[in-house]
Amino acid sequence: MNTSRRILLTGLAGLAVAPAALAPTAVAAAVPSPEPGDVTVAEERFARTIAAAHAPDINCARQAENYADAHWPEYVVAARAVIGARV
Repeated sequence: MNTSRRILLTGLAGLAVAPAALAPTAVAAAVPSPEPGDVTVAEERFARTIAAAHAPDINCARQAENYADAHWPEYVVAARAVIGARV
């Protein structure tokens, strides 16, 4: 599977896990923010990918990357759900 397809599928999985009714800010308010040491590399990568897919201007790769760098901790819950579903 090529990289762009993998990113697209991961983003879609993130959309399924975190619907509009459960915005990341609502989930982040309900669940304590994970400590940097508590997040695995796989969870961080999934969280960054999901965050990039939710960037306001997804057409600009640089802005999506900046958004993912700033907001990936908000998407750790969704990333854990995706990883848990795959196990």
